[in-house]
Amino acid sequence: MTKRLILMRHAKSSWDSPFEEDHQRPLNARGQRSAKALGDWLRDHDYLPDQVLSSSSTRTRETCAGLNLEADKRFLDGLYHAGAGQMLEILKQANGDCVLMLGHNPGIAWFASELVDLPPDHARFNDYPTCATLVVDFPVSAWRDLRKGTGKAIDFVIPRELTGG
Repeated sequence: MTKRLILMRHAKSSWDSPFEEDHQRPLNARGQRSAKALGDWLRDHDYLPDQVLSSSSTRTRETCAGLNLEADKRFLDGLYHAGAGQMLEILKQANGDCVLMLGHNPGIAWFASELVDLPPDHARFNDYPTCATLVVDFPVSAWRDLRKGTGKAIDFVIPRELTGG
């Protein structure tokens, strides 16, 4: 059996309100377009999660809504600016066969690099820009058995490749 993870950074957020708390920042117009484009890309490639584990921030919630995916969704305070270790522990508790995890940098970039045996051949993988998405398969039947460095990168995309800007 194989488990699949779709690891996505939130879409581009707004900085229009400088006094707004970081957790409450919404997406800007570009971010909204990117989230929709990524949802279309996931459907076009049949990368459809049955479970979403997302940070509880406004921008990750809005990214999730923009993807327009039918899946069980959990918004977790523990994924808000989580490090790679914390993300791994949360993922090990997942129950879906294909899980979309939605979070923030720098944790998500570190987590992505720790999960794969070989990184995808993509110039933006290491900096993981907003709405960057990695699809990775693991040779496990239960998430609790997941080990770092065992994932096979299947795909990696950034919004600019889908929206042209």
